[in-house]
Amino acid sequence: MLASLGLILLCQLIGEAVVRGLGLPLPGPVLGLLLLLMLLLARDRFTVLAHGPLRNDGVENASKGLLAHLSLLFVPAGVGVVQKLDLLASHGIAIVLVLALSVVVTLLATVLTFRLVSRLLKQQDAR
Repeated sequence: MLASLGLILLCQLIGEAVVRGLGLPLPGPVLGLLLLLMLLLARDRFTVLAHGPLRNDGVENASKGLLAHLSLLFVPAGVGVVQKLDLLASHGIAIVLVLALSVVVTLLATVLTFRLVSRLLKQQDAR
């Protein structure tokens, strides 16, 4: 499991290095996740790659372990919020307004995307 966790973190590190090195407008962990996905798809297609952390569902088990303890990763964020309560008190209304506005914008973007894709699929079915 330790080697599988190392592989997950290595993919994230490679993604971060590539993004920073090339100046891509993409989060490094996203690129690392795509690299890990390509590795897993290649492992399933070519059995010669099923060695080390890629064999016997090692990466899958390590990721399930991470997801099972995901709530622990929010503890540092909670401590940070508690440490900055004075800042939160002085800018609380602005933070709440920005959060509410971002929720509305996100919902509108989601609805518009859904409607656009729905129209495109209807046009495709009509052909």
